[in-house]
Amino acid sequence: MRYLRLKEVFSVPEVDDIDHQVLRLLREDGRRTFSEMAERIGLSVAAVKRRVDRLRALGVITGFSVQIDYAKLGWGIEAFTELRYPGTTPVAEIIRTATDVPEVQAVFTIAGDPDALIHVRVRDLGHLQHVIDRLRRAGEVTGTKTLLVLGSWSRDVPRAP
Repeated sequence: MRYLRLKEVFSVPEVDDIDHQVLRLLREDGRRTFSEMAERIGLSVAAVKRRVDRLRALGVITGFSVQIDYAKLGWGIEAFTELRYPGTTPVAEIIRTATDVPEVQAVFTIAGDPDALIHVRVRDLGHLQHVIDRLRRAGEVTGTKTLLVLGSWSRDVPRAP
């Protein structure tokens, strides 16, 4: 019997320190120009473009996005809600329950108890209560627990100067 090495099974792309520098610069600002990155890294513009193109072709870079200040749109309250389901509930049903609610920003199915963790954005606490009530009535939800976000930090979101 032949045993496969982990690298053979998952095909991890070769990414060097310069690639990581490119990724860090793009995480800080996805609109950063190749020439700006070239100057910061010490490469030619063409070399930076080739690296970005290669990282996209490998599927390491999957897209570019915008960071939104939801508080300025009136949706400044964030929360995470744990959802519990009967043990026979299919994962697709768990995801459908949450994605049918427009205030849900992300769904994470997880191992253990609870079954899912969802990220929601709402206008105020009354709106949050409405969303939680809607989730409780959806599908086969047997229980919820909600955690209000007081502050946050993310490696992918640059801090204001």
